[in-house]
Amino acid sequence: MVNHKVLTRRSFFAAGAAFAVAACNNGLATNATQTLENRVNATLQELYGKYPNARPIVENSRGVLVMPVLTQAAFGVGGAYGEGALQVGGKTVDYYSAAKASIGLQAGARQFAHVLVFQTDRALEDFRAAPGWVAGAEAYYAVPADGMSFGTDTVTRNHPVVAMIFGETGVMAGAAIEGTKYTRIIPSALATR
Repeated sequence: MVNHKVLTRRSFFAAGAAFAVAACNNGLATNATQTLENRVNATLQELYGKYPNARPIVENSRGVLVMPVLTQAAFGVGGAYGEGALQVGGKTVDYYSAAKASIGLQAGARQFAHVLVFQTDRALEDFRAAPGWVAGAEAYYAVPADGMSFGTDTVTRNHPVVAMIFGETGVMAGAAIEGTKYTRIIPSALATR
């Protein structure tokens, strides 16, 4: 006896809808990934253009996390969010989100770019292995707006992670990433903006 499956209208439309959703998600992820890649590359070019001494640090690093925009807003309770890419040897290997929450006397909004430079294999391995890496005091903060220059001096060589913060805009003073949690995300989860 031959068992024939009957294709009903309902199963036909369900299969078609599933295919359409899969195709749309694939396209959105590709577009969001390409958009983020373009922003990451533009952010690095902005960094090199404004602060030429940053180039050798980035190029000689074990890896670099580029966050093109971290948006922070607060009115008593605050939060920040951004998405970026981890590059090793100049190639993207993972995507990350950055999130931070805060409570206290604060009001306003700002945006800024930042780059985390991993100068040792151990620092990069710890970052990649962590389910959620939190920026802390172990990082050296090179903030051009505060008059610091990027360079391969003793300070940057002696710190496994160098955080470069630049391009700040907004009405809140003092961009900082301490306490920011970085979490790996899959490309299809990238926000499309």
